[in-house]
Amino acid sequence: MAITKNTPTITDPDLQGSRLTGHESWHAFEIMAEFVGATERLKEISPAVSIFGSARTQPDSPYYQLAEQIARRLSDAGFNVISGGGPGIMEAANKGAYGGKSASIGLNIELPHEQTENAYQDISQNFKHFFMRKVMFVKYASAYVVLPGGFGTLDELMEVITLVQTGKTLKIPIILVCEPFWRGLVDWIKTTLVNEGMIIADDLDLIQVIDDPATIVEAIFRHYETRGFKLSPAEEQIQLYL
Repeated sequence: MAITKNTPTITDPDLQGSRLTGHESWHAFEIMAEFVGATERLKEISPAVSIFGSARTQPDSPYYQLAEQIARRLSDAGFNVISGGGPGIMEAANKGAYGGKSASIGLNIELPHEQTENAYQDISQNFKHFFMRKVMFVKYASAYVVLPGGFGTLDELMEVITLVQTGKTLKIPIILVCEPFWRGLVDWIKTTLVNEGMIIADDLDLIQVIDDPATIVEAIFRHYETRGFKLSPAEEQIQLYL
């Protein structure tokens, strides 16, 4: 028996009154303007390292203090440091970089909870769109350093792993900090995901777990020692289509 489907078409009045409104068209231009503005502002910041972690971490937390130490070492080693510009680990990263030799960069966004701009930013870039902000975290990063965090941190971590795994961005160091915090996740990836065939065993090489700030800096330099930080034309093309 044939099934009759009520498939919407572009001539449907309901579509003309919602999805095809002038408001949606202007919103597309707003997205373009935000992308162009952020690209122009950030295009000279490489080499840079993006640091992630919880917005809820307090300054007296060992995680906060460790993030600050890592950021300061990276800054003094010549890396600009990118964070989400808010409190917690983001603030610690910006604070450490702000006291160092290289730039402290905050990619700020207004959220209903938690996100207020911290005071330790040499370069501040504001975003309305979450997805645009996430592109900029990856687009200019020579490495990802991920400290303990919640859903937002896990989102950023899994996104960059996926982009590297699929070749949609360059292979860069992805470093998890505070081994006890990440142990359960790493064990689950090693067992469940590999054993179920959801990933291959070689995908485990995409991430490293390092707790010592000096060793983190060394690992990033070691990754680039034979190729340098400058992108080839082919690599620039890859980053263009993030």
